[in-house]
Order: sequence, then C-alpha cells, then structure tokens
Amino acid sequence: MFEEAPDMQAGEPLFPIGTQEDANDKIGRVLVVACGALAREIIAIRDLNQLDHIDLTCLPAQLHNTPEKIPDEVRRVILQNRDIYSDILVAYGDCGTGGHLDKVLEETGTRRIEGAHCYAFFAGLETFDQFEEDQLGSFYLTDFLARHFQTMVIEPLGLDWHPHLRDMYFAHYTRVLYLAQTDDPALEEAARRAAERLQLPLEIERTGYGLLAPFLTKEPAMPSR
Repeated sequence: MFEEAPDMQAGEPLFPIGTQEDANDKIGRVLVVACGALAREIIAIRDLNQLDHIDLTCLPAQLHNTPEKIPDEVRRVILQNRDIYSDILVAYGDCGTGGHLDKVLEETGTRRIEGAHCYAFFAGLETFDQFEEDQLGSFYLTDFLARHFQTMVIEPLGLDWHPHLRDMYFAHYTRVLYLAQTDDPALEEAARRAAERLQLPLEIERTGYGLLAPFLTKEPAMPSR
C-alpha cells in the first residue's frame, strides 16, 4: 500500500525520474507529472485500471505555499522527459498560478486536467461551482489535506504558536467541506478534528476520484517531436 514519504512534507519530490533513461524503454509510455497531494489517488487509479504504461513523478505538495514556483518546476520536468516519453500528462489545476502554468503547457505541447484546483476536478466542475453558489466561505478538505492537516494547514499558518490568528484567517469561513475520495472512517475523524480546530461545522461529500480517473485513462496522444 502506498504511503507518503516522511520527507515529502519537507518538500522532497516523490518518484523522481532519472535523466539518463533509455528512450527505447519508454516508447508508448506516459509520464504523469503531478502534485504530491495526488500521488496516492493516481497510484490507486493506475492499479485499479491496470494502466501499466503510466509512470508517475510528483512535485512537492508544499509548492502550493509558493504557487508562483509551480510553472517553472513543471516546465523543468517536462523538458527533461519529453524526448523520452510518448506522452506527458500534468495532474495540476491552475493551482493559483494565474494562468502561467497553462502558458508552460502551451509552450511544451502538454495538457493538464481541467479545473482551477483539485477541489474542482474531484467534485466535477459544475458540481464545484454549485457548492460555491450554495454557500460562500467553504474551506475544502481532500483525503490528502485531512491526512496532513497539521503539516499543510496548521503549521504553515502558525496556528500552533499564534492561535488567535484563527479569527484573522477564518473569520469569513462558514463550513469545512470534506470532499472524500475514499470511504475511510479514520479520515472522516481527521476531518472532524480539523473542523473542530477551525471552529467550523463539517460537511462531507463523497466525490471519489472525480475527473482524475477519465483524465488518466484517455488513450495516449501521439508524440510530437
């Protein structure tokens, strides 16, 4: 079973791809460049659908704290591997890059999953828009964020040392909405603890893998050299 590496929280990439790969070994193979927060889900989809032609490399989930760095990091991985793989998919939303990630994809002839962020593509784009219309001020959790709430939310915001900042950061939020990829009682309990920490009511929506599964199971594109 997949487990996130302990040093992932410190910003280490998962599943690095060597730069000296033999291109002949990668003919017909697809590389997925993903946020580390999606590693578990992508591996589950790959195994469930027997997508043996897919390799995965993940950039650190902590890049979301500095989203302006995401486009250059994605570009670096694409350029290192585009002459090796038959196709490269990018499992990132825009993720706060202000359209700069899409510019990188246009430059490199690569495509990404639809949506502004993982909340949208897990829920489905129309469903997510409906969540936003139904109730403003939702703080979203995924399985990954429920699992790593302390290291991805509490510590970066300094709430352990300055709990009064909770009112500054979350005064205008009205609920925690947990978009659950799996049916896991332990993660539901983690989501409840997160909501209690933020002093907000919890709601749970079971989304499964949303748009991520059809994105990964599409037929590989023909290589463009």
